[in-house]
Amino acid sequence: MKRSLFAVVSLVLIASMVLSACGVTPTPTQPPPTATQTAVATTAPTAVPTAEATPEPAATPTATPIVIENPEVPAGAKAIRWYIGLGAGSNPEEIEKEKAFQAKFNAKYGSKYTLILDVVSNATAYDVLKTQIAAGDVPDIVGPVGVRGLWSFEGAWLDLAPYVEKTSYDLSDFNPALVDFYKLGPQGQIGLPFAVYPSALWYNKDLFDEAGLEYPPHEFGAKYADGDDWTFDKLAELATFLTVDANGNDATMSSYDPENAVQFGYYPQWTDLRGQWTFFEAGSFNDNGTATLPEVWKEAAKWHFDAMWKTHFMPTSNYVNSDLLAQGNVFSSGKVAMVPIHTWYTCCFGEVKWDIAAIPSYNGKITAKLHADTFSILKGSKDPDAAFEVLSLFLGEFAPDLVALYGAFPARASLQDSALATMAGTYPDVDLNVFIEALSYPDNPNHESGMPNFLKASDRYSTFASLYQSDGTIDLDAELNTLIADLQTIFDEVK
Repeated sequence: MKRSLFAVVSLVLIASMVLSACGVTPTPTQPPPTATQTAVATTAPTAVPTAEATPEPAATPTATPIVIENPEVPAGAKAIRWYIGLGAGSNPEEIEKEKAFQAKFNAKYGSKYTLILDVVSNATAYDVLKTQIAAGDVPDIVGPVGVRGLWSFEGAWLDLAPYVEKTSYDLSDFNPALVDFYKLGPQGQIGLPFAVYPSALWYNKDLFDEAGLEYPPHEFGAKYADGDDWTFDKLAELATFLTVDANGNDATMSSYDPENAVQFGYYPQWTDLRGQWTFFEAGSFNDNGTATLPEVWKEAAKWHFDAMWKTHFMPTSNYVNSDLLAQGNVFSSGKVAMVPIHTWYTCCFGEVKWDIAAIPSYNGKITAKLHADTFSILKGSKDPDAAFEVLSLFLGEFAPDLVALYGAFPARASLQDSALATMAGTYPDVDLNVFIEALSYPDNPNHESGMPNFLKASDRYSTFASLYQSDGTIDLDAELNTLIADLQTIFDEVK
C-alpha cells in the first residue's frame, strides 16, 4: 500500500459525505456511503449522509459527459472497455489516477488488450449503463462496484465460474468465504474479491475501565473473561452496566432514569435496518419475489426494541440525533461503549480511546457484515474471454495499484500484512488482526442485496425503522406483519 490505510479510507469516507454521488439530503442517523458510492474530497463533513442505499439516478442520462482521450487501439489488439461510475472513480482526482493506471496497463499489455476508459458521473451512472445495455453498446468490465450496484443490474452479469475453471484461475490467495460472498443467488459467481471493509465491535476502553469491566474478547468464538459465551445476550448484560443516567445510576438499577441518560452501552451505528439485524444472522426480506421476515430477524427486531424501550442500553432516535451523541456519530461522542462498524470508520472516531473485538454470536452463529467492492463483467461483453483475462490482471498483477488508487483494504491475503503494518504504524494499540478474522464471517446473503422495486421497498422498511426507534408503545409484532404485507404489495408492483 502506498499510503496508510486509515488515511486513504478516511478520504474515501469523507468524500462520500459531500453527497455529490448520492443526491440525497443527509440525515444524522444514517451511515456514510461505502467506498463504491463515493468520490474523494479533502474536507470533513458537517453531517452524515445516507450510505447503505443505492444512489438514485438523475432524471436523465444525458448529463454533460466526462471526456476521456483514449488511445488508438493497435492493429491486432482487443479493446476492453472499462465502465467507471457505479461506485467510486468519477471524481476529478480519481480520474487522473485512473488515466495514469490506464497508461501503465497499456504500456505493458496494450498491444494485446487496450484498456479504454468509459467514466460516467455517479449521479447518472445507473441510467447511462441501463441505456447502453438496452442499445447493445455494452462495456466489458464494470467497477469498482459494490453489492447494491451488482443487484441493481440483476441478471446482467457474466457468471465467472466457467472462466475460473477454464483458465485454472488461482483462488488460493483469497479467503474462501470472500469468494462465496460473490455467489449472488441464481446469478452465479459474478465477482471475485478485490477490496474489503470488514466489520468488528469497536469499544471505548475508558468506559469499560470506569465500569471495572473486562474488555470484550478479540478472538472470534472465544468466551468472555468470566467464562460465559460471547453472545449478544452477554453483550446486552455488559451494555446495561455501561448505560448511565445523569445521577450516576446504571441501567441495572431500579432508580435508573431513561429520560436522563448520559451514556449508553451499545448502538449499531451508521447502518440501516437490514444491517442492524444482519449481525444476528444474514437474511433477506426477499424470497424469490415473496416478502418474508426470517425468524432470526424477528428475534433481532425484538432484541433491539427491548434494548431501546425496556432495558434502555441502546439509544432511541431522539438520543441518537442529539448533541449528546454527536448527532448520529455516536461512538465519537465518547458516550457509547460498543459499536459494530467497518474499517472505514477510522475516519470518524474523534478522540475516543478505542480497540476492536469480535462480533458476538447469536444462536451459535457469528456474522460480521461486510462491505466490499469488485470488478465484474457484463454478459453483453463482445469478448468475455479477453475481458476475463484483463479482469484477472486487475485482481492479480495490478491489484496493489488499484487498491492504492481507491484507498481500499486488499482482499488478497498476500497483500494484507503490509496493509496492516501500515495501519499499525498509526494505531499501535489496536488489535487489527480482528478485522482479518472477521473476513471469515461475512453475511451471505449480503445486507445490501437486491429486492423487487428496490428503492420503494427500501423506503418502506426505513419508515418502519424510524417508527420502532422513536415510539416504544407500538405493537411490534403487528407492525412487523404490516411491514411484510406492504413489502409484498411493493414487490408485486413490478411483477
